[in-house]
Amino acid sequence: MTQKTILITGCSSGIGYDAAHALVGRGWRVFATCRQEADCKRLRGEGLESLRLDYEDETSIAAAADEVLERTGGTLDALFNNGAYAIPGAVEDLSRNALRAIFEANLFGWQDLTNRLIPVMRQQGHGRIVQCSSVLGFIPMQWRGAYVATKYALEGLSDVMRMELRDTGIHVALIEPGPIATDFRRNARKQFERWIRWEESALADLYRNRLLKRLYDESGQKDRFELPPSAVTRKLVHALESPRPHPRYFVTTPTYVANLIRRLLPTRLSDMILSGD
Repeated sequence: MTQKTILITGCSSGIGYDAAHALVGRGWRVFATCRQEADCKRLRGEGLESLRLDYEDETSIAAAADEVLERTGGTLDALFNNGAYAIPGAVEDLSRNALRAIFEANLFGWQDLTNRLIPVMRQQGHGRIVQCSSVLGFIPMQWRGAYVATKYALEGLSDVMRMELRDTGIHVALIEPGPIATDFRRNARKQFERWIRWEESALADLYRNRLLKRLYDESGQKDRFELPPSAVTRKLVHALESPRPHPRYFVTTPTYVANLIRRLLPTRLSDMILSGD
């Protein structure tokens, strides 16, 4: 049997890192990409095939896609789009440039890479495209507007893409995790410090008393329902290997609960419930 191949993005840590190693263990040939060459070098030292790919750098996307296809002889069985960041802050404090940057990283780069690989999958008559979305891809939460916007957009594009590719043998699936133990919050701090001028905001007191305390919490205390990245990997394996993958995979209890809130409650009531930090 020919070894199956997959390109995974965002593999320096967390979800992508766990998925890359787990799939190698299941016999896949994995191309694990990272934004920084130093991380790629580390992964190569761990026995992975690793290339640089930065969603905000169109040149790196093209180079990585070309390199992967050259190594496989022009085929690819699966793509797992993963790796995104948040810019915590009130919507009114998000600049045009901040939104432009996060959409490049969380959406435009994803679709750029995907569109480069769809023709290959279409020609070979099969393929799997798995998108790592979020519970925030279908419900809103305060202070997370930029991230929510990118994930809502990702869900819409993915749903349409699934419909348009339904007769091609290419399956499109969304994985929607809730809290997962990763470096997500630490990475969000960097973006917050880069883009949000909170002290100049009309909501400065709320930033000081609510958001900052959570964002800079160093106690190591986990969210109540937080799961390890392996919980996402288990759903990814089903999306990749099942003859009939699901369109959506929920991960963690809060994701299931949030879906019920969205489907069953009036908007004003769900707003009240979801307005916590």
